[in-house]
Amino acid sequence: MPVLPKTNEFGFFEIRLESIGGLGANLAGKMLAEAGVVGSGFNGVSFSSYGSEKKGSPVKAHIRFCAPDVHIRDTTPVERPHIVGIFHENLYKTVNVISGIYEDSIVLVNSAKTPEQLKEKLKLLGGTIAVVDATGIALEENNRVNMAMLGGLFRLCDFLDPEFMKGVIRKSLEKKYPHAVEPAIRTFERGYNEVKFQTFKLPEGAEMPKPTRWDIPVLGYETQPIGGTITNPGNSILKDLSISRQGMMPHFHEEKCIHCAACDTACPDFCFVWEERPDKKGRPQMFLLGIDYQYCKGCLKCVVACPTEALTAERETDGYGEAHRVPHRFALAN
Repeated sequence: MPVLPKTNEFGFFEIRLESIGGLGANLAGKMLAEAGVVGSGFNGVSFSSYGSEKKGSPVKAHIRFCAPDVHIRDTTPVERPHIVGIFHENLYKTVNVISGIYEDSIVLVNSAKTPEQLKEKLKLLGGTIAVVDATGIALEENNRVNMAMLGGLFRLCDFLDPEFMKGVIRKSLEKKYPHAVEPAIRTFERGYNEVKFQTFKLPEGAEMPKPTRWDIPVLGYETQPIGGTITNPGNSILKDLSISRQGMMPHFHEEKCIHCAACDTACPDFCFVWEERPDKKGRPQMFLLGIDYQYCKGCLKCVVACPTEALTAERETDGYGEAHRVPHRFALAN
């Protein structure tokens, strides 16, 4: 039987998946645990934690493996992971995705950036960064991000059998979705083969940060401002939905726009910015200026609604939203 590469003081090898709703991290965690328990003979457990069950909301999946003679009586969240799988790289903006990692932990990131760029963004002191462009692979293979991330995770977990996982994928899809079997397996294989690694040594004299509890609110009876003022209200003006995008975003082509407002009618998040101007006959008319990407979660309903292809679905590239954002003009907008 394979041997776990390392364990903590309780005999567990622990994995934490950081994601948003809609990317399939919960299912990936269950399939990973099944491969360890049924395929490799370990004891294992998998469970997830999340708030409102909707696309774009933060999700964590927790997986533990141990030897067959070790009992698992712990279903608390994984706070000291040996492996972290980050399904959406922009999560670092709002979530401490690398909390609790060891000096020799591996962080797998769904990204097209280099490990050096990700080290700076994640503020990683030491450890190994593994990178796979799971979103790009999924789009090319017309499949799901979680299949590519599963391939990358199996590459990191050499005690798991990738051939067993392919059998699980085939078994779970071939009855209801036979056309999806081969794309899913190709996506898994590409995720496995296209991972790139780079290890960063902990600077001399430095220590890894202590883990932070994710379920403790920032404001409490000791930390709230004077008068109980809410400094970051969760209202529709100050919200930022950019981390909810799952790899695609709308691009606006002004030369094709007829200002029909079909996009604005379909948009659930008030993303489109308008200005009143006189038309060719001097009559007042509303003209579309662009998109405020702060509020865009990438649902692409506007692209479907647009009758002239003035809006197209494009792969999100780093910095495009910030560079092409047209801010709303109300006083409290950022």
